[in-house]
Formats: sequence, C-alpha cells, structure tokens
Amino acid sequence: MRVLLTHGYFIAEDEKEQQIMRPYPPLGLLYISGFLNQQGVHNNVFDSTFSDKESLFKQIEEEKPDILAIYANLMTKVNVLEIAKTCKKLSPKTTIVLGGPDVTYNIENYLKHGADFIVIGEGENTMFELVEFLSERSENLPHDVSGLAFIDRNGVLVKTSPRVKMKEIDELPIPNRDAIDIHKYIDAWKSHHGESALSVSTQRGCPYTCKWCSTAVYGQSYRRRSPEKVVVELKEIQEKYAPDTIWFVDDVFTVSHKWLGEFVDALEEAKVKVKFECISRADRMNKEVIALLKRAGCFRVWIGAESGSQKIIDAMDRRVSVDQVREMIIETRRQGIEAGTFIMLGYPGETEEDIEETIHHLKVSDPDHFTITVAYPIKGTDLYDEIDKNITTNHDWAKSTDREIDFKRTYNRKFYEQAVSYVTSEVTIYKLLKKNTISFSLFKLRLRNIKSRVMMSFYRL
Repeated sequence: MRVLLTHGYFIAEDEKEQQIMRPYPPLGLLYISGFLNQQGVHNNVFDSTFSDKESLFKQIEEEKPDILAIYANLMTKVNVLEIAKTCKKLSPKTTIVLGGPDVTYNIENYLKHGADFIVIGEGENTMFELVEFLSERSENLPHDVSGLAFIDRNGVLVKTSPRVKMKEIDELPIPNRDAIDIHKYIDAWKSHHGESALSVSTQRGCPYTCKWCSTAVYGQSYRRRSPEKVVVELKEIQEKYAPDTIWFVDDVFTVSHKWLGEFVDALEEAKVKVKFECISRADRMNKEVIALLKRAGCFRVWIGAESGSQKIIDAMDRRVSVDQVREMIIETRRQGIEAGTFIMLGYPGETEEDIEETIHHLKVSDPDHFTITVAYPIKGTDLYDEIDKNITTNHDWAKSTDREIDFKRTYNRKFYEQAVSYVTSEVTIYKLLKKNTISFSLFKLRLRNIKSRVMMSFYRL
C-alpha cells in the first residue's frame, strides 16, 4: 500500500505566523508515521509547512497513493477540504482518511466533503488496522475496525466501536522526524530568533475540565511516557538536530510531581542537559516544583490564568484561584525562570470591571510574557454547548473555521478586540514606567491606549 501523510498547513498563507515565525514539526503526524513504520507499513510524509499546494498536488498526481491521510485542525480545515477535493480529481482511486482534533465533532460534514474514512480519537492503532484492511482489497467495509466513521453503501453514517486509548504509551515509537526536513524548522527559528527550537510530547490527555478546551483526540485522561524514554528521545534529538531549546507541548507539564522528580534524575543520570519551556497550572506548582524545573533546564514556564477575575475563572471551570496564579508567577521569576501567562477576553459574562481586574492581575504578577486572545467556541467543548443557542454568525462550514464563530456577549466582539489592544498597551506602559523607560515607543503606546479606550466606549454603546 502506498500511504501518504500530510497536514495542510502552509506557512506562506499565514501572514501573522510569518511575522512570528515559530513553526514546529507536525508531531501527531510523525507519531502516526513512526507507528506505521514500526508495524512494517511503508509511508511517506508530505510536510506542507514550508511547501505549497501545487507541490502537494503534483506529488499526489505522480504518486497516486492508495491512501492519503490528512491531519485536520480548526486552522487547517479549509485547506484540508480543498486537498481532499483535488485529490479525488487527480487520483480518483485514492482513499482519503482524515484525523485530528477537528474531525470528531464534524464527522458528517467532513464525510460529505470528500473524506472516505474519519479516524476518531487516538490515531495510531486505528490507522494501522485501516491500512491492513484496505490492503486486502475487500469488497466489505471496515465495521470491525474501532475508532472509525464512514458512510456505508446505503448512505448511512456508520460509527464503529470507540477506540480504547493506549494505556502504555511507552510502547509508541519516537516520532519519525526523519520523514521530513527538520532543518527547515531549525533554520527558520535560528534566522528569526537567534535560537532554534523543537517540540516534544511526554504525555497524552489532560485530567482537567476547562470549558473552552478541546479534548477531542486524547480525551480527559492522563497517560505519560517514562522519564527514561523521554530522555532517550531528547538525546536523539540533540545528536541529530542540535536544537538550542525544547518546547514540551504537554497541557500540564508538572501535573505529576513524582514524574517530574524522576525526569530530573533521569536527565542527570544520562548527563543530558536541555534548555526548555513548558506549560503548567498554578495549582500544580510550588517552590519545590519550580526548583525542580530549574534543575531540569527550564528557562520559561507558561502558567495558565486566562483572566484576572475570579468570577470568570470560575465560569471557565478552571478550578484555580487568581491568588495562586499570581503567587506562582512571582515565585517562578524569583527563582530565575521566565514566567509567561495566557489571557482570554470576551468569555461569556465578562464585563469591563472583569477586564480591569485582569489588568490589575497582570500588573501585580508582572509576568515576563503574556498573550491575549478573544474567546471563541470550539465544537465539542462545554463552552460551545453553553453558547450554541446564542451564536450570531452564519458562516458556510466548508469555508470558515470555529475562530469565526461569534455569539452574544456582554459587549460585541469588536469591543473585546479593542480591549485586547487596551490591556496590552496598559500593561506594557506600566512595565516601561516601572523600569523608568521613557521613549518614543512609550508615547506611541499611550496614543494606542487612548484610542483603544475610545473605541471600547464606542462599541459598548
């Protein structure tokens, strides 16, 4: 069987990412590739990140793969549909398989728009069993392959039994990074930031219940690779690619204090030194945990806050206090690790007073970095279910993404978009004044701040 894997993200189409230029290899796809290799199934990966659609279409036309498997998320959906449609024209006999976080709650739509099979949830075993089934050229359909969805010959949607999640993810091979040109990522980082970075995953699933967060692939679980296996992967990455830093993509890197301690021991025993950043939660951090992170080589930790208003944090079901977040941001910086945090504006029920509390929170905690987004609902999340009846947009599903969905809020979306600018400028001005930095940039920030406040007042009416 000729199996071609791709993911449909083209950095040349993303003006914002071209400015930021912090691309990471498609880890999920490389896990699938490595697993298929482990099972003796030859496959190729078309890494779309630094390529273009014309090159992908040319490879499909020339190779005419038996299976084209595409990873889909809410950012790449429109491209994925175009790739599936074009593949049907260039290679009509190719079976199109889709997987990833966006497919689980949009199964029928994806099947109506070119997909032959949908892989629901964790993909390695499902993909392998589907490839095995299709290689037999049977006239039947794969009803016995768990974790699939497809349309039968009577036009009926079929969902097979749910795929049981892997209990021992140590059995998974290291992602097949050799399948793509990793040095393109290294070079992009190096040329734009002076330091390169690669991503590593140590766990699957998240045991927490934040209402806006999607758990469509790995579920609300916690499964982790052994520290020793992670160290082996880090050592291989260093020997092959020598990145300057590592980004651990795990939802909560410090969720297990026992695992973290064993990870530090494994690094020291193997004499592996690594510089990394990660994400955590304030309630899974303390002075001792931060000290362990420092020993392990952590230079930056992102501590989720989302809001400075306890009312909004509780509405999100974050199960953490604003005071905890502030304390851990301050303690992280005190121990010599950079602290970053995430802020979300426009969550249901958020008022101007809540936004002012968020500004106060950022000034008091004083993180080194913070990012702000306007809340948007992802299908399949509790947030989506809560606002479903209050959706105000009516986009064509095949030509839009969940990011474009809007709903009735305390104020309209444009208010919150201006609020992003207001919060950013207000906090940045505070930081500059705290450092006694007087410059033309400060003057421009003040103008931006005033403009944002005026526009917020305008859109509030």
